[in-house]
Amino acid sequence: MKKNEILTQLRTAKAAHINWVQRAKLLISGFEIDKESIPVNSTQCRFGKWFYADAQRLNGLRNNPLECMADIEQLHFQLHDIYMDIYKIFYDTQTQGFFSKLFGKKKSISTNNKELAKDYYNSMEEVSKHLIEHINRMERRIVAVPESELLDI
Repeated sequence: MKKNEILTQLRTAKAAHINWVQRAKLLISGFEIDKESIPVNSTQCRFGKWFYADAQRLNGLRNNPLECMADIEQLHFQLHDIYMDIYKIFYDTQTQGFFSKLFGKKKSISTNNKELAKDYYNSMEEVSKHLIEHINRMERRIVAVPESELLDI
């Protein structure tokens, strides 16, 4: 694979991650966000799809230690775990009544839960910052590798 293809995929995955986090921010800010646009499962978001497919080939780079990929995976899991708490506040339909579910009435969210969601988001933002640092580090490693070494991955 060519270096520019790898870097394009990496940058696209990073942008997808940033957009995912921003959609969560819009959600807690009161905007109507389709719950499908912020996947809860870490393998269903665009970043996760890239990470568990094409990114796995990066394990073969001599200057990309396996713990780098493990760190990225762990941070990605943490993000989705935190988002699950936000998801439960905004989308958990178990607390809604039958007619609200039937007619699509928006779930009413208490002030306390809104504040809790903001706290969760702040934690998410902190984890995201660390994840982006790791992604940027990986990008610098890829840039440093000669093109000839990347053709084999």
